[in-house]
Amino acid sequence: MKVFLKQRLSGECCGLCGGAWRGFSRRWHSKRLTACSHFAFGRIVRDPEEYQPPIWKSYLYQLQQEAPRPKRITCSQEMESRPKYYGREFHGMISRERADELLEGAEGAYLIRESQRQPGTHTLALRFGNQTLNYRLFYDGKHFVGEKRFESIHDLVTDALITLYIETKAAEYIAKMTTNPIYEHVGYTSQRRNRVTRQLCRGPPQSRKVTFQQDNKIPSPSSLGLRPTARDQEKHCSYEKAHNFKTHTFRGPHWCEYCANFMWGLIAQGLRCTDCGLNVHKQCSKLVPYDCQPDLRRIKKVFSCDLTTLVKAHNTQRPMVVDMCIREIERRGLQSEGLYRVSGFTEHIEDVKLAFDRDGDKADISEDVYPDINIIAGALKLYLRDLPIPVITYDLYSKFIQGAKISNPDARLEAIHDGLLMLPPAHYETLRYLITHLKRVTMYEKENLMNAENLGIVFGPTLMQPPDQNTLATLNDMRYQKLIVQILIENEDILF
Repeated sequence: MKVFLKQRLSGECCGLCGGAWRGFSRRWHSKRLTACSHFAFGRIVRDPEEYQPPIWKSYLYQLQQEAPRPKRITCSQEMESRPKYYGREFHGMISRERADELLEGAEGAYLIRESQRQPGTHTLALRFGNQTLNYRLFYDGKHFVGEKRFESIHDLVTDALITLYIETKAAEYIAKMTTNPIYEHVGYTSQRRNRVTRQLCRGPPQSRKVTFQQDNKIPSPSSLGLRPTARDQEKHCSYEKAHNFKTHTFRGPHWCEYCANFMWGLIAQGLRCTDCGLNVHKQCSKLVPYDCQPDLRRIKKVFSCDLTTLVKAHNTQRPMVVDMCIREIERRGLQSEGLYRVSGFTEHIEDVKLAFDRDGDKADISEDVYPDINIIAGALKLYLRDLPIPVITYDLYSKFIQGAKISNPDARLEAIHDGLLMLPPAHYETLRYLITHLKRVTMYEKENLMNAENLGIVFGPTLMQPPDQNTLATLNDMRYQKLIVQILIENEDILF
């Protein structure tokens, strides 16, 4: 323990994980001490089964600390042509050779010059690796030479020197840093596996292929080998979901949660999943499995939220809006004339939407609050219509449309069934539950005047939309959209 205290005061870590106390936030240093599990509360862990190797790898962090520092080469003359967003580092219209002379011998030195070949454009001249590098420089409120945008030239040059130095010194290391990831062992996957004990979804589709044979009547579910009681069973498994990575600027040192290496640079050092918060290098993001477990704190709303994201965040089979609205409709609205065809008041439907966004599954949509069942039906349609990816996904839209165009009824049914098997699990389960409900609606056709064809007209454009949002294509496909939903309802017991 005395050794550790001495090392801490001297700016070192425990000596085993290779980190440094100075410059680290407490959060990150505590992570490193936790990762360095052979040091535990001042004792050396000698049990081989208790030992775990260090998690965070400090090599790239150390290289960033060693990178050359920016050295601004100022112009001794007052330049009248100097743009207002540049400082004394602007030298006017000078040649490459003159810029090279001014920067010679000073690693990290930089200046800005106006191009002689293209007057009115500007070039950043930067000294690195005993040579002068020239970059076309742009300004649109921020300075940039590539994708990253900076508040100041100093920040741009700092980031450039870090990147050039690390990619020069550690090119081979960077190329291999994804070959032995910590992800499956001690990272995100293990944490989420412990946190999420069960997920609900449909069963695996490996044995659900159906062959429809020409006959006088549609075959029964049992003769086709389909799951006859799937609607009454809860299958336990995990919905797959890709991470929703976005470029992110990290404050303070951050490590990739896939490969455990430092994320270098001044800004936009890596990517963060907006749904679960996983932080990774850009190159590592391509290797991360489809195992995103959304964090409820990051899900800001219910409507217009990706379907799979919502059900994984709430650990449910289907979106709460679908479950709650259908339960309410079946409790008191199945005999309502024009159900789903008659519109409720728009402002009341918006109130229901706000209630779900604000209160989630605690939203009150009871008869006391909304006596008109058409408001609840309208809210359900609005939710389905506002999904960023429709229930019948963009990728499968053309497959369903082409299937609906087949003239032979059995072949058409088989083509639609094939499309259903390709749906993402959360989309499949939501569609199955909805179609089962719509089938029950048709059982009260005498009272509500809604048969499968009428419901197809209502739900066709709600459940599926063309990926290119072409108005003409949408109009041409409307009859097939209607037909698809009609077929799903009429053959619900076979297709699901």
